[in-house]
Amino acid sequence: MKKTLALALVLLMVVGMFAGCTKPATEPTTGTPEPAQSETPKVLKVWSFTDEVRTMSLAFQEKHPNVKVEYTMIPMTNGEFQTKLKSALQSGEVPDVISLEASFVREYVESDFLADVSDLLPVAKDLGVYQFTIDIGTYEGVTKAFSYQATPGAMFYRRSLAKEYFGTDDPVKIQELVTGMDKFEAAAKVVKEKSKGNTYMVGSTGDFANLFFSNRETPWVVDDKLVIDPMVDQLFETAKSFRQNGYEAQANQWQEGWFAGMNDSLVDAKGDKKQVFCYLLPTWGLPYVLMPNAAPKEVTAEGAAAKTVGVDTAGDWACINGPMPYQWGGTWIGAMKDAENLDLAKEFVEFTTLNADTLKNWALGTYTNEYLKKIDPSIGDKLAQGPGDFICSKKVVEEIVSKFDDAATSKFLAGQNSYKGFAAAAPTIDLKLIQASDDAIQRSLNDPLNNYASNKQTKAEAIQQFKDAVKNALPDIIVD
Repeated sequence: MKKTLALALVLLMVVGMFAGCTKPATEPTTGTPEPAQSETPKVLKVWSFTDEVRTMSLAFQEKHPNVKVEYTMIPMTNGEFQTKLKSALQSGEVPDVISLEASFVREYVESDFLADVSDLLPVAKDLGVYQFTIDIGTYEGVTKAFSYQATPGAMFYRRSLAKEYFGTDDPVKIQELVTGMDKFEAAAKVVKEKSKGNTYMVGSTGDFANLFFSNRETPWVVDDKLVIDPMVDQLFETAKSFRQNGYEAQANQWQEGWFAGMNDSLVDAKGDKKQVFCYLLPTWGLPYVLMPNAAPKEVTAEGAAAKTVGVDTAGDWACINGPMPYQWGGTWIGAMKDAENLDLAKEFVEFTTLNADTLKNWALGTYTNEYLKKIDPSIGDKLAQGPGDFICSKKVVEEIVSKFDDAATSKFLAGQNSYKGFAAAAPTIDLKLIQASDDAIQRSLNDPLNNYASNKQTKAEAIQQFKDAVKNALPDIIVD
């Protein structure tokens, strides 16, 4: 995940997502310089939708001068990456390595296209790789992809508002007030009453959907049949309560109104100022979403001079685990089973996801633009990996966590080291229920959930709309 993700999300994202946790390339590119040796280099073809993997490719190139990495960036804004990849699979002309976003990684892990990389599990165990990242890349006992990231979710709240409504901004005490959705909703009531309706608990009911999805007891599909877990019913009722009681701003995620709550530029239909108490975001949400949008914005209306709206809320935020453990986003790396250079492809997977030095460099921001230009002077001035991404290895996290005590992220959180919080949250994530069909099913729930929350449909009508949408999206699934 990178800074440009936040910019892309303002214009393009829907989520549910996302996040995954990825960044579109600053400039589409293919190829890296020829190695200096006179021998014929090995060629490794890498396809991705994020320039994070381009950075990883350059780091791999540096350590393997006898290898020529042919990196191809394909956007995924409108499904271009998946379309091109499926076309390549049909033609048999596949790359050696592919990256896979959280929303569609299981589709490929559950297929027969990726190589078995289970022989790397001992390395993962030695690094203390968080189990949920392995579970996502594993199907029927075979591991086919690993991630360099771990993306546990968190709750970010405004310290000044916490003091005003709860008498404290202490993360420990605020966590006690919101542990579990019942307490979270009770806190939302306090926020509304004490602010006289001028502060919302959340910007959107979509903010907490991932919490319910991550805490189901049964998967969406069992024996080819759709199963609606009790957590889904709780999500419906919680969303309706927040909507009807005025606990949410009714802003659409990744759109202007949702971001406006981060810098106090949010207003209602009458032009009255409103505030948002908290945002539920994963690890990458801090540096790539919340921090960039906590600053005032320059707005230019047609025929008028530019004006600044909002205030700088940096330093007025804190981070806690929130109501329930959850995970959101991430990028996995896999080798194609039919890769021309399968051994080299597996080596790339290991280098990018299971190499302690690579992970440390990634997290600490070693791969600056200056560093990468020494490997490939043609990359331009934008490609770089800043510090702060939360990595997959518990062992490496423990080694570097103190280095974030004085980081920009900690200053944004009034001295709180969010890396420590993420380190505490990561072991609690359990994603063994994840399936290839999850993304399509959960997207099918968006409209019915919104209709029920807005009193446009009864519960029965909304559930039926959901079932019909699932039938349409996934005709092979049995829906009663």
